[in-house]
Amino acid sequence: MQFLKTLLWFLLAVVVALFIYGNWTTVRLNLWADLVADVNLPLLLIATFLAGLMPMLLWHHAVRWRMRQRLNSAERAIADLRGAMLPAAEPPAPPAAIPSAVPPGGA
Repeated sequence: MQFLKTLLWFLLAVVVALFIYGNWTTVRLNLWADLVADVNLPLLLIATFLAGLMPMLLWHHAVRWRMRQRLNSAERAIADLRGAMLPAAEPPAPPAAIPSAVPPGGA
């Protein structure tokens, strides 16, 4: 399974490298006032992709964290209820009297 994961990441890296190589052009961005920025197209696309991915990724991690907390809380509640429903353990019986070597009432 690790081999397939490595192969997938390698193929993804090759595709991204080919995309960058094929689209290495400069794009002129008109910012505010008379400010103009010349940015390489692959850099611009990667930046916009990450700008869209990060909020959703943070939201996903927050939801997973919250669900994990709720699951742990429910598991603790179930464990507490199971502990409360167990029958009370009987107290241990007192140890049996050890017979003495001397019979009672006589010496």
